[in-house]
Amino acid sequence: MTPLSVLPITDSARWNAALHALPTAHILQTWEWGEFKRDTTGWLPQRLLFQRGEQVVAAASVGVRRVGPLTVMYAPKGPALDYADAEVRDFVLDYLQRLARRQGAIWLKIDPDIAVATGVPGEPDDAPDPAGQALQAALQQRGWRFSDDQVQFRNTIKLDLTLAEDALLAAMSQNTRRKVRVAERDGVTVRAATPADLPTLYALYKETGARDDFLVRPDWYYELAWRKFMDAGLAHALIAEYDGQAIAHVILMHFGRTCWYFYGASGNAERQRMPNYLLQWEAIRWSKAQGYAVYDFWGAPNVFDESDQMWGVFNFKRGFRGAVVRHAGAWDYAPYPPLYAAYTRLWPRLLGWLRRG
Repeated sequence: MTPLSVLPITDSARWNAALHALPTAHILQTWEWGEFKRDTTGWLPQRLLFQRGEQVVAAASVGVRRVGPLTVMYAPKGPALDYADAEVRDFVLDYLQRLARRQGAIWLKIDPDIAVATGVPGEPDDAPDPAGQALQAALQQRGWRFSDDQVQFRNTIKLDLTLAEDALLAAMSQNTRRKVRVAERDGVTVRAATPADLPTLYALYKETGARDDFLVRPDWYYELAWRKFMDAGLAHALIAEYDGQAIAHVILMHFGRTCWYFYGASGNAERQRMPNYLLQWEAIRWSKAQGYAVYDFWGAPNVFDESDQMWGVFNFKRGFRGAVVRHAGAWDYAPYPPLYAAYTRLWPRLLGWLRRG
């Protein structure tokens, strides 16, 4: 059998082209995301292609960051590979473990975009995914730990865009389909946004954060993120308007086979006109027209009951009738277990002290 090899990459076009062809390619593994995190939070990306002969079989963009005297590493939504190929999976994990030891990391976190099951637990559509289940077993056998810090959403809802547009509309819940039509009937219109609309997008996002009590970073952070990905052709924004006033927006990130609903916002005015329902439908239509096979609603509850803070958002998304997908989640490899244990025990206290200061 052809041996596997590792190749560091410093060329953006080559990296994205190789990543694009892999089955679990994710926007958070793109060249642009690595550069964005370098510019905003100091994560220095190391980009590694894994080859079998001349064929690229895996990719891992691993951010490296210093936390005081300590080093931590994170591959957001990576590595990307066919997790049904146990030889490639094990080769990549072996290499990443050696890399973490060489760099003296306290931990290396991976968060592969691989499902361990679909459907809501306990419901008729609940079904395990063999490749994801095998990955979890392999990580446990190697001593990896399911991380206490789940940086990304572990669960989501994905819509199959290979269905005809009429079938997608007909599959919606009756209530969701009605609200899409209410927005159309009541004069809500949707248009594509441009970089000139970035201040409007941020103002709506800030208004939403104040109303729904979630963290909103400074405007420069979103200006950099949204502009960088729009300029690279990896983001598309839609604005819902009523009587010439922007009342809601969505920002889509897209790469490989997938379009993600990454950001969404709505103002306090005209909410009775249901602009978010029409925006989602237009976002789905745009994604399908661009040739994407999957629309990812980017987030579902960790616990599938009303105690989860995402339950209301989940019910909104579920009305569009995608499939619930439960991912493997984030796992930590600790080359030096006592140091990792001390870090995980002391770091929350340090964060609390820093926030009080």
